[in-house]
Amino acid sequence: MKLYLNEKKNEIFCVIGKNVKFYRNAYNLTHPGESITQAKLAELAGITTTQIANLENETGKGVSVPVLYNIASVLEVSIDRLCSTEKVLVKID
Repeated sequence: MKLYLNEKKNEIFCVIGKNVKFYRNAYNLTHPGESITQAKLAELAGITTTQIANLENETGKGVSVPVLYNIASVLEVSIDRLCSTEKVLVKID
């Protein structure tokens, strides 16, 4: 049993990629002096910088659940936030 259609797979990865980029930038705005670059995020998540860049640029093949968990943990958001199409407001102190 498939939980999603194959043609929807790329759409899901695009949403995740946009959200990773959004929350990485939001993290940088809310944590002055603790900037998370693509390279730093990749290092902390256990993947390559190219994989993060491809994910954020929506050209990658996606990531595994453990890697997604690592990315979410580094960015201090839940996995469901990275998979959501809902718009959120980020409070900047």
